[in-house]
Amino acid sequence: MPYLVASDLPSESAGRRFRALMQQPGILRLPGAHNGIAALQAKQAGFDGLYLSGAAMTASMGLPDLGIITVDEVGLFIRQIARASGLPVLVDADTGYGETLNVMHAVRAFEEAGAGAIHLEDQVLPKKCGHLNDKKLVDAHDMAAKIAAAAKARRDLVIIARTDAAASEGLDGAVARAKLYMEAGADAIFPEALNTEEMFHAFAKRMPGVPLLANMTEFGKTPFFTAAEFEAMGYALVIWPVSSLRVANKAQEELYVAIARDGGAHGVVDRMQTRAELYALIGLHNYETLDTSIVRTAIPLGMPQRARSS
Repeated sequence: MPYLVASDLPSESAGRRFRALMQQPGILRLPGAHNGIAALQAKQAGFDGLYLSGAAMTASMGLPDLGIITVDEVGLFIRQIARASGLPVLVDADTGYGETLNVMHAVRAFEEAGAGAIHLEDQVLPKKCGHLNDKKLVDAHDMAAKIAAAAKARRDLVIIARTDAAASEGLDGAVARAKLYMEAGADAIFPEALNTEEMFHAFAKRMPGVPLLANMTEFGKTPFFTAAEFEAMGYALVIWPVSSLRVANKAQEELYVAIARDGGAHGVVDRMQTRAELYALIGLHNYETLDTSIVRTAIPLGMPQRARSS
């Protein structure tokens, strides 16, 4: 039903619902959703929570993932995804958009927008994608101060600390930072860009009892693992951050090439979501039911065919 009906809205905060998902048996699978329609499709596929990637947000705006997106811009993405799906969302909060006061502002803004969890990373601005080279890190204690500030500002929001230290400080450095971040108030740890099965196992073994998040991004440093394989390695959550955007972007690229080549989209109609499928997904008729002044939409039975001259 539409989000306009109060009885259809969740009775608990997104943070509490996200915590409840983390406490369920098995690994928590969080596919990336870069807009409201992707969130609805992920929900329709049976997922209970979602991930909102900074790289997906910036790329969908035609920008690189360098930490240049703002709190207000991220808030717009959070609201549409949380509103469309009703699911708790883990949000990529990059480096927190500044220092401790900025982090606290972001936490309040994101929680009010509907986020169930965020993760903060320990890179220096301008930050880079975690799977790229030459990342620079902040002092571990400065990062711990950000985590403590986030924990102080949140109501129910889950705080996940991401460390990019494995690439420059090795496994020992990443583990040391992770332990410090947990002491500062993090609820879970996200060790970014581990690149072998052995590293995933070793990190988990040295962080007993700590919920760990794995990042299964394509075209990065991490080999392909399934959710079940990550769970066997000791991980409690897994994200596929940019997969939905990559698939959508490739399909759009092929559409525009076809229109430019053929003078129309008629050659790719069989690869499109139909009008009926779209209306069913977004619940058009449910909205019409709420306002009796709107005549129920009749979906065209088929595309009119142009008469061809002999």
